[in-house]
Amino acid sequence: MVSPRVLAAIPHRPPFLFIDDILEISETNIRCVRTFTHDEPFYQGHYPGNPVTPGVILCETIFQAGAILISGLLDGNIAGIPVVTRVSDVKFSKMILPGDQVEVEAELTDRIATAFFLKGQIKVGGKTSVRLNFACTLVPGRGE
Repeated sequence: MVSPRVLAAIPHRPPFLFIDDILEISETNIRCVRTFTHDEPFYQGHYPGNPVTPGVILCETIFQAGAILISGLLDGNIAGIPVVTRVSDVKFSKMILPGDQVEVEAELTDRIATAFFLKGQIKVGGKTSVRLNFACTLVPGRGE
């Protein structure tokens, strides 16, 4: 079940919404939770019989946490949708399996106007699974 706070913060919706709830948020940090259920559509084709959560989905999960953080900073004062413009230093160190509940963290490290620089990670069982650095900027929504 997705928290109304998440739905209010970003435009993503199931089946491409990978944040269930916000655990903590400040001006520079966010910590969220996500449970990857056994019936996620991508498990059908990603190593059938031995499913693992695709790395691109894990990266997107971190990006969505960052988007929630940015939406809180903007508080409706600046129009636009955050989109990723750069990803670097990606490291995968532990697989995320069906049924795993993960903690997703993003930290704003710098901001220049509407360019945001962040780092993020996913932990499962207290151990880091994925870490990366990324940047995003705001683009007008279709109705803007």
